[in-house]
Amino acid sequence: MSYFTIRKQFLMPSFDLSLKEQKKLDRFLLMLEKSGVGELLSKCHSGQPQNGGRPPFNRYDLLATVIYGFAMKNPTLRELESSCKFDLRYIYLMQQQRPTFMTFCTFINDYIVPNQEEIFSKIIMEILKECNIDLVDAFIDGTKIEADANKYKFVWKPTTWHIKLCNKIRSLLKSLNLDRNVPEDGIFSSQIIANKIISLSKLLNDSPDSQAKLLSKKYNQLVIYLEKALEYEDKESICGLNRNSYYKTDHDATAMCLKEDYYSGLGSNMHAGYNAQIVVIKGFICTYYLSQSRSDIKDFVPTIQKFNKIYGCYPTRICADSGYGSLTNYRFVASNNIGNYIKFRSWQGDVSGKYPDSYNLNDDLTITCLNGNIGRKIEIVGRHPTKAEAVFYRIDGCHNCSFCLYCKKQMKNQDEDFRIFEVVVEFQKYKNQAKENLLSPKGIEMRVNRSIQNEGAFGTLKQDMNNSRFRRISLSKTTTEFMLNVLGYDVGRLLRFFDGYKELKYWIAPDNLKAEIFKKPRAKCLCKRAR
Repeated sequence: MSYFTIRKQFLMPSFDLSLKEQKKLDRFLLMLEKSGVGELLSKCHSGQPQNGGRPPFNRYDLLATVIYGFAMKNPTLRELESSCKFDLRYIYLMQQQRPTFMTFCTFINDYIVPNQEEIFSKIIMEILKECNIDLVDAFIDGTKIEADANKYKFVWKPTTWHIKLCNKIRSLLKSLNLDRNVPEDGIFSSQIIANKIISLSKLLNDSPDSQAKLLSKKYNQLVIYLEKALEYEDKESICGLNRNSYYKTDHDATAMCLKEDYYSGLGSNMHAGYNAQIVVIKGFICTYYLSQSRSDIKDFVPTIQKFNKIYGCYPTRICADSGYGSLTNYRFVASNNIGNYIKFRSWQGDVSGKYPDSYNLNDDLTITCLNGNIGRKIEIVGRHPTKAEAVFYRIDGCHNCSFCLYCKKQMKNQDEDFRIFEVVVEFQKYKNQAKENLLSPKGIEMRVNRSIQNEGAFGTLKQDMNNSRFRRISLSKTTTEFMLNVLGYDVGRLLRFFDGYKELKYWIAPDNLKAEIFKKPRAKCLCKRAR
C-alpha cells in the first residue's frame, strides 16, 4: 500500500492568500501610491527601446516586489525569482507574472540605480507620515560593510615610490644636461618624461659612436622609468585624493579593518569595504550614506546635509558617539542650530574616571587642572602651537600635585614645576556644551535611545537580514543595494506597525531623573596606571 504517492485530483485548486495578508499588502501598495514614486517611474526610460517580442513587465509591480523582497529578507535576484513562483504574497504583488532574475537585474540597473535618492526620499517621507513621526530626536552611527571583492587583492597608493622614481629621473636627466623645466622636488607628470625621451632620441641620433652606447643605455632606462611612471599615475588616479588604496576587482572598495574578522577574529586584517552611515528616528532609518572613508568623523557633515536635502530641515537634536566629536562637526551643528548631543573622544574616560582630561575650560576662559590649579593664557617667544587655532596655557604648582605623574606621563621633562597646555578654546567650549547636554536628563534619554535604535538597526541589517557583505560592485551599485536594504528595513517595520505592534515607543526619561555627574578621578589609581 502506498502512503505518500496517493494524491487527490482537484478540478480548481484553491491557493488563495489570506484576507489579513491581502489587506496588509493592499495597504503597502496604497502607501507606495500616495508616496508619488509611481509618477517618478512613469518619467523614467530604461534606455532600451522595445523592438517587438514579449511586452515588458509592469515596472510598478516590479518596484513593489523588489522592496517587499528586501523587507522579507529575500534580497538576492534568485530568491526574488523563486518567490514569484511559489510565494503567494509575491504572486499577488506581481499579479501572477513570473519575472526571471535577469528581469529584476535589468529593472534595478535601469530604473532604481539612477533614481535611488528620489525613490528613497518619496517612500520614507510617506512612511514617516503614516506613522506620524516628527523629525526631532535623531541618532547617527556608522559601520563598515565588506565589499564583493577578492581578498588580499588591494593596491596601495604608490605616492612614496612615485617620489623616489621622480628623484631617480631627475638625477638621470641632470647627468645628461636635460633637467631644464623639470621641477626640483615632488612628483612631475609623465608628459615631461616623454618630452625628455624625445629630446634624448634626437641627441642619440646626432651623437658619435663613442657616446652612442652610453646614451642608448640611459635612453632605455628612461623608457623603463616612463612605463613605471604611467603605472603609478594610473593607480593614483584610481585612488583619488581622499584614500590610499583600492581593490583590483572593485576599484571603489577601500582596504580597511572590519569590526569582525573571520580570519584572525581580531579585526586586524585588511578587507575590501565601504563605510555606511544611517540616521535613525523612532526606529526608522531616515537617511543613509555610503562612502569610501575609513572613519566616521568625515561622514557626519555629508550625512546630515543629505538629511536636509530630503526633508528640507535639520533635526532638532542629534546624538552621536565619540567617533564624531571633532571641531568641524561641532561647528556644523552649531551653525545649523542643532542640539549638540555628540560625545567627544575622551567621553568614556571622563565618565568612568579612568582616563579623564587633564584640564577643563572655565567660563572666564581660564583652565582648571585635575588638582584644581588655575591656568591662564600665555605667549611663548619662538614657539608656536602644533594644533591649528590653539593657544598656550600655563599651570604652576606641579611639584605639589598628586596627579602630576598622570598629567605628565607623555612628557620628556617631568621635573618642571609647571605644565604648558595647547588649548583650542572654541573646541573646549563645544565640549562643555556637549557635556552639559549629555549629562542632563534629556541627554541620558538620548544616549539610551541611541544605543537601542542605532545598534539595533545595524544588528537587524547585518545579522537578521544577512547583509554583512555587499553583492554588487562599484560605489553606485553598492549604494543602491544599501538603499534597498535600508528601505526594506523600514518597510518591514511599517508592515509590523500595520499588524498593530507598538514598536514606536522608546524609553522616555522620567520627570524625577536627576542629571548625571562624572565620576571623580582618584589620583592614586591614575598615577598607578601611568607608570
